Formats: sequence, C-alpha cells, structure tokens
Amino acid sequence: MVSDPVSNPMSDPISDYAAAVSDFRRRKDEHFAAGRGPIAPEALPDFRGLSYHPPDPAWRFVLPLEEVQGDAAAAEFVLDTNTGTPRFMARLGEVAVPLPGGEHRLTVFAPLGEEHPARAFVPFRDRTSGQTTYGAGRYIDAPLRREDGETWVDLDFNLAYHPYCAYGDGWTCPLPPAGNTLPVPVEAGEKLP
Repeated sequence: MVSDPVSNPMSDPISDYAAAVSDFRRRKDEHFAAGRGPIAPEALPDFRGLSYHPPDPAWRFVLPLEEVQGDAAAAEFVLDTNTGTPRFMARLGEVAVPLPGGEHRLTVFAPLGEEHPARAFVPFRDRTSGQTTYGAGRYIDAPLRREDGETWVDLDFNLAYHPYCAYGDGWTCPLPPAGNTLPVPVEAGEKLP
C-alpha cells in the first residue's frame, strides 16, 4: 500500500507519491531478481527489472465500495482462469471509476471466508491489453478502509501488475470478468518490456 503523502504538510505530495510508487516497484524488481517470483531461473542473469509507465497520481482513486446486498452465498463468484480451473472468490461489490469519457464500474473481489478483508482483488482489462500490456489483463491489490460504516477502496492503477502467467507456463491466473473491461487505455502500472 502506498502511504498517503498528503499527511505530511511539509512535503510535496506529488513527488512523495511518485517516490513511494518507485520504491514499491524497486522492491518488487529486487524480489523477482532474487528468484522469488515468476522469472524462469535461466532468465534471471539477464533480468534488469520490469517495465512500467511513469507514476501518475491522476490514476489513483479512493472510491466508495457499493457492497453486495443479501446473504453471503449471493456474494460468491467464480472467476475463469487461464488453465480452466475455476477460482472461487467473494464478490465484495463495485466501484464507480471516473475515467476519461465517463464513469465505468469495476467489480472487486476478496478471498472467500474473510469477513473483513484488508484488500480487494481487482482484475481488469483495458485498451492496452494485448498491445502494451498483457493480453489477459492485469490486477490491482486495492487496500480497503472502513470509516463511519462505509468501505473505501484505494484503487491505484499505478500499482497494476501482470499475473504470473504473463511470464511463463505453470501458473494458474484468474481472468477478469467481462464487466471488468475498461473502454479506455490505462497507461499506468506495469507494461510489457
């Protein structure tokens, strides 16, 4: 989770935000370079880090979660995967994302059985999918915050990442549902080399 740079009044929120995103990416690249990610062992000597769009705070949204109403069974959702093995998730609800050209809704998920999850899983596709980003889509792990009976989703597209199946075989990756396809290019987050 990116810390909120606005909380420090003596800092420049834009440059602090960009520095926090860059630090997150640096740590991820180090994790992968150490062999603790999806990079094949034979490719590690040539691995120089992932490719990213420059951090842009315009692609970060803090949005109210419109929660699923009804009993817990109604919230269960089956996501298709690249291997055909279904992935069962809890459908938490939706967020309305203000995009260029108009608002678009995304469904957000969490692992089954978590009564108060700390993060939402948001798989999505957009106009960059199959062009400058992985064709099957990208993911965001969005922190959740609860205040005054309302749940807020910190949806930061700068932290969007490719699933492990983008790097090679042997991984089972959930696919974004059809409704999670954005009609605009999201030029933020991880991109193809």
